[in-house]
Amino acid sequence: MVKEGEAAPDFSLESHDGRIISLHDFVGKKNVVLYFYIRDNTPGCTAETCGFRDMYERLKQHDFEIFGISPDDTESHKKFAKEHDVPFPLLSDKGKEVAKAYGALSMMGLMNKRITFVIGMDGKVKKIVEGLGAGKHLDAIAKTTG
Repeated sequence: MVKEGEAAPDFSLESHDGRIISLHDFVGKKNVVLYFYIRDNTPGCTAETCGFRDMYERLKQHDFEIFGISPDDTESHKKFAKEHDVPFPLLSDKGKEVAKAYGALSMMGLMNKRITFVIGMDGKVKKIVEGLGAGKHLDAIAKTTG
């Protein structure tokens, strides 16, 4: 698993709006909140995504971008984003390669863990928040980002 202080693994994934998002495009330009979630439309994942949606404008003011990653396909993400007015990209990691690179898979490798990474403009991981409670992730990111 990636540790705080280490370089965040680069990735390129398709977003729900058809763009290819690559982490290296943000190095030197933006801080990134990268959260892995289990699945679209589950209660905890919906609460977490809506919580990040609600703090998105404030995070943007502090030079942050948010990306949500799950193994759902882009069509599922598109519906989920539309239903909940998600203003940031939801990325499809169908092969779970990015989740593997970050150590964001469950013990059996069947699904993502709920884990959030704060990545600085220098491309290094500044903070990792892990665990099931969506509120825990939201509170930690709110404290970390001012």
